[in-house]
Amino acid sequence: MHIPSLIERKRDGGLLSSGEISGLIAAYTSGDMPDYQMSALAMAIYFQGMTAEETASLTRAMLESGDALSFPDDAPRVVDKHSTGGVGDKVSLILAPLLACDEVWVPMISGRGLGITGGTLDKLESIPGFRINLDEETSLRQLEEIGVVMIGQTASICPADKKLYALRDVTATVPSRPLIVASIMSKKLAESLDSLVLDVKFGTGAFMKTKEDAEALGEAMREVGIAMGVDTSVCYNPMNEPLGHAVGNALEVAESLDILRGCGPSDLREITLDLAEKVATVDRAQLENWLDNGSALQKFENMVTCQGGDAGLLRDFSTVHPAALIRELEVPNSGVIEMVDADTVGRASLALGAGRGKADDEIDFSVGFDQIAKVGDEVKTGDCVARIHASSEADADIAAETFWKGFRCA
Repeated sequence: MHIPSLIERKRDGGLLSSGEISGLIAAYTSGDMPDYQMSALAMAIYFQGMTAEETASLTRAMLESGDALSFPDDAPRVVDKHSTGGVGDKVSLILAPLLACDEVWVPMISGRGLGITGGTLDKLESIPGFRINLDEETSLRQLEEIGVVMIGQTASICPADKKLYALRDVTATVPSRPLIVASIMSKKLAESLDSLVLDVKFGTGAFMKTKEDAEALGEAMREVGIAMGVDTSVCYNPMNEPLGHAVGNALEVAESLDILRGCGPSDLREITLDLAEKVATVDRAQLENWLDNGSALQKFENMVTCQGGDAGLLRDFSTVHPAALIRELEVPNSGVIEMVDADTVGRASLALGAGRGKADDEIDFSVGFDQIAKVGDEVKTGDCVARIHASSEADADIAAETFWKGFRCA
């Protein structure tokens, strides 16, 4: 196999066979194909795309690069959810423990932030002591005890995706339909699921900018899931403004805890319930009851304890990672808010240190935005429409300037 020739063929719009794709993924996983060649191939795929057959072959090759989870024959129904990413999207933190109340198993394998979208693992790691790296035996034991585990990819699960996932984040190849499909579905199929719901976002703060593109992506993933024997459904949700009122790792954990206490922003609660309904065995009313009566919160606290975190800190999580500086942004004129651009807020949060510019960058859990106003809100001159959490005045100045570029009130 001559790797440069295969990159050249894809660059020029040609097709790769199943065997060639399998060979490329095997070479990259083993280290025989260096990052710079995979970067070139990923960029070629970004511009030229892949056919449905190529995408399925890529998904299968990434799945087969490692092991899949295995469960006992008498295990309950195994379910999960995946989002294509959004600004302020902390649904997984709420949905996983909520579904565990349904006596199903939720073995959620999550990722880190990609581009402007925050990562579930980064948010979980803002909980002091929380361990995302559990072996399969430990994960299975936790599922048997409480029904939910939220972890990163182990060394044996889709190792090809783990390498490629980090590479895409720093090579501007994240918004590629075949790469997204293969990344998501290889990880989810490795969970040996019975049922999967996909939350596909579209809009300024999503990888898919239009609903048409989102539907094409959603259908491609659904087809792969169905073909692999998993009951797969899709929900399409706009991402033109941030979800909820908070963006940033610790800030989003705090907001998730509000929902788990039966309060919090209504848009975040509703999308969580919409997705949970797709894979739950109970109706929406029962799911709402588990959010309101503390059952889902108890599951989350149990999970945090099982995975080494300090559940006592969850009682007032807003004090766990205080930012060096908090600045209120006051609207300059009265009116109705017409735009709080998700992409702009996401980029401002990234610049504050809530995400990564390079694969090995450290994340600042304390920074981001909260108290973000929603489109349609009526405001008066001087009202606070967001708070910046920053590590310095200079960072806050840049974040404020960026925020106002994506804000409109008339």
